[in-house]
Amino acid sequence: LSRLLFWASLGLLVVFLGILWVKMGKPSAPQEAEDNMKLLPVDCESKTDKFCQAKQKAALLELLHELYNFLAIQAGNFECGNPEKLKSKCIPVMEAQEYLANVTGNSSAKFEAALTWILSSNKDVGIWLKGEDPSELVTTVDKVVCLESARPRMGVGCRLSRALFTAVTNVLIFFWCLAFLWGLLILLKYRWRKLEEEEQAMYEMVKKIIDVVQDHYVDWEQDMERYPYVGILHVRDTLIPPQSRRRMKRVWDRAVEFLASNESRIQTESHRVAGEDMLVWRWTKPSSFSDSER
Repeated sequence: LSRLLFWASLGLLVVFLGILWVKMGKPSAPQEAEDNMKLLPVDCESKTDKFCQAKQKAALLELLHELYNFLAIQAGNFECGNPEKLKSKCIPVMEAQEYLANVTGNSSAKFEAALTWILSSNKDVGIWLKGEDPSELVTTVDKVVCLESARPRMGVGCRLSRALFTAVTNVLIFFWCLAFLWGLLILLKYRWRKLEEEEQAMYEMVKKIIDVVQDHYVDWEQDMERYPYVGILHVRDTLIPPQSRRRMKRVWDRAVEFLASNESRIQTESHRVAGEDMLVWRWTKPSSFSDSER
């Protein structure tokens, strides 16, 4: 058992560290987005000189880089306590445009050009464009309502605490599921044991009923009883004390049902006893026994 607990603890530690590493994320993810930005196509409108192309490329790269950083920081702040009281980590278009205009000095046309490129590009730059319905895909710039970072930038402490919280939560869920399954198994084992005990009690009750009915018939043959049959309720009252009749009701009902369908030596009849109709049991001898007596 101690060896099993040791290996189980070691396995849980490995799972815990794996969840922690996955939740903290790979540090190279933002670099991938920036590398994609460096591959942006150059749109110099009608100009074809190299100087213009270099300027256009630098301006577009600077704009998207600042936009990426701004959205990543805002999303990270929203995930880590939301100190700025943001309603959502999806930043409205006008707020993002005003921020970029203050930082880079670019016009709204450049901002819209950057959004147009994000919509038409198949590259992942870590920026999501969302419309009124977040579940619908935005296809044009005029339908963009807000911008959201795909990779929130969080501090080491925030990332570590979130990873720890997620890992601990997963481990607790695992233990709760294990405890539930263990409790369910205990409950099923208890139920099975009760059913076995009830079935054993039923067979013992059947045996006692057969003995009582048979003894009553023998007493009748010896003129010690007035009738060859005996009332079912009379047998119950003889075998089960009053304080146990409610607890033994299910066992008694099962025994009566078992006798009716599986015992040919006991016949169930209806007789009027003391002015009332009553179900009774009568002992029936096997035919071979009766023939030998004759």
